[in-house]
Amino acid sequence: MDSKNIESTVFTQSSHFAASFPIMEEIRRQGKLCDVTLIVDNQSFSAHRIVLAATIPYFHAMFTHDMAERQQKDIKMEGIDAVALESLINFVYSGRVTIDHNNVQSLMLGASFLQLDKVRDACADFLSRRLHPQNALGIKSFADALSSSGLVRAADTFILKHFAEVAKGDEFLSLKPNQLLEFIKRDELHVISEEQVFESVMSWVRKDSTVRGPHLPSLLTYVRLPLLTPHYLADHVASEELVRSSHECRDLLDEARDYHLMPERRPLVQGFRTRPRCGIPFSDHIFAVGGLTKSGDSQSTVESYDPTVGRWSMSVPMRMLRSRVGVGVMRGRLYAFGGYNGTERLSTVEAFNPQEGRWKRVAPMHCKRSAVGAASLGDRLYVCGGYDGVASLSSVECYRLEDVEEGVKRHVLDGASFSSRIGRGIRGRIQEGRWLGGDGDGGWEEEEDEEEEGRWDPVALMSKHRSAGGVVAFQGHIYALGGHDGLTIFDSVERYDPLRCQWAAVAPMSMRRCRLGAAALDGRIYACGGYGGAAFLSSVEAYDPRCDRWMMVRPMGVTRSRVALVSGGGFLWAVGGYDGAANLSTMETYDPRADAWTFAASMCAHEGGVGVGVLPIT
Repeated sequence: MDSKNIESTVFTQSSHFAASFPIMEEIRRQGKLCDVTLIVDNQSFSAHRIVLAATIPYFHAMFTHDMAERQQKDIKMEGIDAVALESLINFVYSGRVTIDHNNVQSLMLGASFLQLDKVRDACADFLSRRLHPQNALGIKSFADALSSSGLVRAADTFILKHFAEVAKGDEFLSLKPNQLLEFIKRDELHVISEEQVFESVMSWVRKDSTVRGPHLPSLLTYVRLPLLTPHYLADHVASEELVRSSHECRDLLDEARDYHLMPERRPLVQGFRTRPRCGIPFSDHIFAVGGLTKSGDSQSTVESYDPTVGRWSMSVPMRMLRSRVGVGVMRGRLYAFGGYNGTERLSTVEAFNPQEGRWKRVAPMHCKRSAVGAASLGDRLYVCGGYDGVASLSSVECYRLEDVEEGVKRHVLDGASFSSRIGRGIRGRIQEGRWLGGDGDGGWEEEEDEEEEGRWDPVALMSKHRSAGGVVAFQGHIYALGGHDGLTIFDSVERYDPLRCQWAAVAPMSMRRCRLGAAALDGRIYACGGYGGAAFLSSVEAYDPRCDRWMMVRPMGVTRSRVALVSGGGFLWAVGGYDGAANLSTMETYDPRADAWTFAASMCAHEGGVGVGVLPIT
């Protein structure tokens, strides 16, 4: 080997620092070479100036800058607990510190004082994992004082999520008015109903009604009284002496009463008080009905999405194969209208009752309709337009239940409840578009056919022949959006007044759309995705009836034609569709408060083109 090529080498001992600090810790324990003494509450702690300066930012600034303590042998400390200081000095020598419920607050205060951010964050993490309804408000206040943003966020989230339990504690009753106001303002408040918010405010006021009573009007402004039931308003709100004695409170109560008694005035009171809190649990299920298989064939498959667990599961299949199907919900039942079975367009209708766990026939529509829009308004279901196999339609039909007792003929459910079948799926046989029964768990058989008692009536024609349009029930009207007539894709929108039996035009959308999704949420109609004639769309726009104007909002994450859109729990849910290359099983949800879309769980058995409805499951 040529020695001229070996001019130097670097030797590294990886254990050097790990071995050195235990020795320094032992030297300090023996009181040797210590050159500074820290005095707190008449207790003294000896240490090495160089170690403190190297490991604690507070002492680094003290000993390396022109400060009086730089030359002092004995340094008196204020603003830190003696036990905490001892623990933190031991920490910088050993790299270890014990955090428990007895010392965590003093340790976090001391770590913040000495600028030991890692220890402070460890204390914050310890507290965040021990949040409880009885201590969350105190921890949030403590974190605020130390500017510990992570712990503030954790405590804030916990309080919002467990507000009802937090409101029962002593800490809640000690809140200042502005602190209570900040919580009840929030959309993110998790409560079963707005009753819990009202009752928490009244409990706080009653703690000292003489002092706190004058704050009730400002607090009640942020209680969403229109979301309370008329019975609760009468029995609990109106009966409160503090409410009756305040003119401002009575005005808020009258607004809530008007919201229930005069639905036609609801557009005048749209605002945060009529908006459900996003923390209110959305216990309804989203049902995806029919649509297409991976090979593009029509199917009868049905699956449901449970927002509480974020998962799709199989439900009871329809009796018929249906793609491009219309879906509506009325009186707790899910209706499937028309569609395409792979051979012909359909006029048949069937309804699913979640309490019985079965589909049954409904009187057929007067016209065959695929790509049909449907919506419910009161005790009526409306189907608008569609395609009958020859032409796009302008006709509209209205379905209502006959007020007669249902027959006694019924399907037998093989002893399995609907909820259990949803969980484990359905096995059965389909032939010529009909469900014939199961050969295992979850199957059902037909003893006799049964038809729901109802009737279809024609209503006024739309001004345009609309196939693949959007249909929405909104503020007492039926809106028909976009679609096409076989030649032209529309941006036009019209609405039907059931009292006058007339259609009238409203402001057109910002762009032409067919195969779009449409739904109403928080006083607006949303139109999303679709096909514009030159491109598949991801754009979304919202209609405000107060100014008769459409405005663009945040687009979806992917382009979606043939998309199904529903609202629930304060969100929009865009399900399935076609992106121009493939059918989609994905789902996105839109939060109007954040103007943001996020992806949710994908369907497990559908490949786009589904009809969607929202049903309560009890």
